[in-house]
Amino acid sequence: MRVVFLGTPEFAVPSLRGLAARHEVAAVFTQPDRPKGRGNQLAESFVKVAAKELAIPVYQPERIRRPEAVEQLRELAAEIMVVVGYGQIIPQSIIDLPRRGILNVHASLLPKYRGAAPIQWAIANGETETGVTIMQIDAGLDTGDMLLKASMAIGPDETAPELSARLALSGAELLLEAMRHIEDGTVRREKQDDGEATLAPILKKEDGAIDWSKAARQIYDRLRGFTPWPGAYTMFRAQQLSVLRARVEKREMPAAQIAVEKHRVFVGSGSGALELLEVQLAGKKRMPAEAFANGYRIEGETLR
Repeated sequence: MRVVFLGTPEFAVPSLRGLAARHEVAAVFTQPDRPKGRGNQLAESFVKVAAKELAIPVYQPERIRRPEAVEQLRELAAEIMVVVGYGQIIPQSIIDLPRRGILNVHASLLPKYRGAAPIQWAIANGETETGVTIMQIDAGLDTGDMLLKASMAIGPDETAPELSARLALSGAELLLEAMRHIEDGTVRREKQDDGEATLAPILKKEDGAIDWSKAARQIYDRLRGFTPWPGAYTMFRAQQLSVLRARVEKREMPAAQIAVEKHRVFVGSGSGALELLEVQLAGKKRMPAEAFANGYRIEGETLR
């Protein structure tokens, strides 16, 4: 089939590569190059880099809903479009263009975790299972009919980037399967039960703030889910202290209080304790928790 692909993040790359191997990808639409890093150098999206390697034309409109972008898509005359983490809402004027509609690779078992950050929120909420859904896009927020689903266990220590990499490969395989069903006329569509829907909103900086009154396991799950951004952070001597790596310990201590034992650093919580393994003070390099304890004499202090 003749396909136009809309995507931006690394998660979308396996789907693009899979499509390019089996179908005619007429063009790729991705977000404009953005400043990145300390030098604010313009960086290309992961999808743009992959599209150039595959010699696929790339379009980067600032707003996909603008008339000129809609006209570009119309002229490409795609039989079907595929959206994977594009980063902008697809308007009805585009949904109506392809004869076979628009498919989306969504990283959750819909209707759970509709929204921009399904992987992060699934981990942060302590889920032990998630998956990928191939969905037909409509005008709602991840509300379209479901074509295929595949479930996947979440490891107890797995972080968002690690889970994302696995889900990306699963999603690419499932997308190709859905495309085969569409081609041979065997596709089945299932309505979502809106009553079972949960949301996974876009992440904000404040989502990373640690609430030490919560159980240690809950804090740890949020750390895993919000790696690398917004991360998990607290306040130490009026400075932001990011907790980069940690583990849960079965010991009871006053919430937010630090204890140092045999070069190990523990912080109390509402239930259990968190052992800090690697931390980073604002403006400083990341360091092992032992080095942090030795350099700042933190025994008995309280985090906020």
